[in-house]
Amino acid sequence: MASPDLSPSRAAPLSVPFNERFFASDDGLKLFLRDYGSAQDPGLPVICLPGLSRNSADFGPLASALTEGLAGGRRRRVLALDYRGRGRSEYDSDYKNYSFALEHNDIFTALSVSGVERAIFMGTSRGGLHAMMLAAAHPSLAAGIVLNDIGPVLDRAGLARIRGYIGKVPPPQSLLEAVAALKRTMSAQFTLSDEEWEAYAKITFTDENGRFCARYDPQLAKAIDDLDPDNPPPPLWEAFDALRQTPLMIVRGETSDLLSEETLAEMVRRRPDAQTYIAPGQGHPALLLDQDSIGRIAAFVASVEQLG
Repeated sequence: MASPDLSPSRAAPLSVPFNERFFASDDGLKLFLRDYGSAQDPGLPVICLPGLSRNSADFGPLASALTEGLAGGRRRRVLALDYRGRGRSEYDSDYKNYSFALEHNDIFTALSVSGVERAIFMGTSRGGLHAMMLAAAHPSLAAGIVLNDIGPVLDRAGLARIRGYIGKVPPPQSLLEAVAALKRTMSAQFTLSDEEWEAYAKITFTDENGRFCARYDPQLAKAIDDLDPDNPPPPLWEAFDALRQTPLMIVRGETSDLLSEETLAEMVRRRPDAQTYIAPGQGHPALLLDQDSIGRIAAFVASVEQLG
């Protein structure tokens, strides 16, 4: 049982322990997930999928709140995954295996070993693409979806920024250096308090023992070398439209450079029933550390359950 998550005072009022679980991918890699709550909890489980270079610690405050039944919801199990080569999951010796397809298969393996047959999916950035594609292919698996600052169209500015820092930021040696590194890449989009910068720096750059280090394999940069901002991936409107029967919440950072206002407007036009939330003072992606963001997502999760 791991120690409770550290979170800023303006974040979720709860910080609960979680079980540390390792499992093997189909090709034998040792992967990690945080397992909050219990399979015996009455609420639908929630599966949290992080961004490209992020890790399961991003969801600590949100997972704590969902596990404890915030916003009138039931107590529930929450699983937060580390993709291969990120967080506490094993690094792959072949960087080409840091692919969307293999990650997608790893997610299915995690669900299988955890005994999850139906869940609400919470996907941040790349995790949202996984959630969208998974639900489109397997509608019975997704009871609801939260897309955090991601949509069918990826804005060029965001792609260029992401490609510009993945694998290029050396691990800091102190909290002061960690905060400075984040501010260099994020302050143009994010308006955060000193306390919030520090909290985000800790989950970005410290391991379970509090040591400062990189939280993803630097070889991940090679896996996205083919990502060309001037030739972005084709739009995924077909997959998005396949979610028409799935309860949907869309979160956008107010100053996001990956999910544009135009793309959000088209998503809402196609899904007028979707719940939307603009996270003030945040860019890509919304960090989900503050009480307002967490409370709104918890309320959506509770509403999905009421739909049966």
